[in-house]
Amino acid sequence: MAWLLVEDRVVASVEVVNTRGARRRGLLGREGIDGAMLLSPARSVHTVGMRFMIDVAHLDSDMCVLAVTTMKPGRVGRIGWRTRHVLEAEAGSLQRFGVTPGVQIGVRS
Repeated sequence: MAWLLVEDRVVASVEVVNTRGARRRGLLGREGIDGAMLLSPARSVHTVGMRFMIDVAHLDSDMCVLAVTTMKPGRVGRIGWRTRHVLEAEAGSLQRFGVTPGVQIGVRS
């Protein structure tokens, strides 16, 4: 199990998804997620076929948050040209975790 760190503080569990097939599948087919999912590498995400709204944080190569948005099911997200990783969680979760633009994210095994 891996842990999501925000400014060196553990805030939630995180699934690290770093294979092409797993990134493509992402959160599809799930009813929800406890914690978060980190897709790496990734520049954008979609919610086509998803059953719930998600928060999406675009991260740069240093894992610094560039932008945070909330996506409804059936949407295609914008490509973040500086984005290298994408963090997903159930809608409202990233705010509770303290994930805002400019914050440094980390992952601990």
